[in-house]
Amino acid sequence: MKVQVSRKAHFNAAHRLYRKDWDDAKNKAVFGKCSNPNFHGHNYDLIVSVTGEIDQETGFVMDMKVLKDIIKKEIEDEFDHKNLNTEVPEFKDLNPTAENIVVVIYNKLRSRIPSHLDIEVTLYETARNFVAYSG
Repeated sequence: MKVQVSRKAHFNAAHRLYRKDWDDAKNKAVFGKCSNPNFHGHNYDLIVSVTGEIDQETGFVMDMKVLKDIIKKEIEDEFDHKNLNTEVPEFKDLNPTAENIVVVIYNKLRSRIPSHLDIEVTLYETARNFVAYSG
């Protein structure tokens, strides 16, 4: 029997959606206000869900304290109060759209969570705009 457990986290970050190979007019036409050269920010909510068999010894799918610590170290400490474009290496040459951010988060977490467990990451950029990725 598979069970899904989830942990919610939060971080604040700034970003700018733009392509270096496009001029300002094209960036503004495609990305609108999100292409502001002075950046803009979001209060991101993150939900990390882990699915697997219940361990008969512990009764856990995954120890939630361990999951909490992984999310804090890999995501919150790395992204919170940062400019994603300039301070997070993964976005040096990658446009920090919500879609790209959720894939980066997934990849960072995937390497730290045992491979026999499935994971899904849901990222809320706003209360109404969110993306999900499960590999």
